[in-house]
This record gives sequence, C-alpha cells and structure tokens, in this order.
Amino acid sequence: QVQLVESGGGLVQAGGSLRLSCAASRNIFSFNTMAWYRQAPGKQRDLVAIVTSGGNSNYADSAKGRFTISRDSAKNTVYLQMNSLKPEDTAVYYCNALYFGVENWGQGTQVTVYS
Repeated sequence: QVQLVESGGGLVQAGGSLRLSCAASRNIFSFNTMAWYRQAPGKQRDLVAIVTSGGNSNYADSAKGRFTISRDSAKNTVYLQMNSLKPEDTAVYYCNALYFGVENWGQGTQVTVYS
C-alpha cells in the first residue's frame, strides 16, 4: 500500500510562489512515475507535471517555465515549485504515484491565488 501526503498549499497573491511537497510511504524510485495534478471547481483533474523513475520530466503547457518538479530521495518526497502564480492556477493539487500499474493519490492540498 502506498500513502502520499501533500502539504504546502495556501493563499498567495498573483505573481507569488509556493512549493508543494508530497511525502511518500516508500522509496520514490520504486514508482514508475510521480506526478502533480490539479482540479479546479467544476473542472476535470489535469496533469501539471510528471517525473519518471529515470528522472525525465514533462509539464503541461500552462506550467512550462513557471513550475518545476523535483525529488529528494533521502526524504522520499517530490516537490512542485510554483513561481509567477496566476489566479487561474487556483485548484486542489494532488500528488500521484504509479506503482506496479496502480495509480495512488494523495488527499490534495488547496492552492488559492488572488489578484
């Protein structure tokens, strides 16, 4: 069983930054991929950023140049550094880990960006 616990969300003014953390219950390199998704009210859950076990990362167009996904193996934690935040980034952000073909999700952390 995989447990993922997100933290770091909050209220921030447009143009500001936040760093989200996702602490995993096992070695993060055991996951095929780890990713951040977000879901705004009334909308579907969308991929924001993803990193493979080999270290390759990819980003949604809306996140390119502003967000960075990174890993700390010693802490079994994945981060999402978000800079130049915009009101349209407001959403619940979820951590996701793919483990032996099974997707695992955290409980989510709210990010609210005001103008």
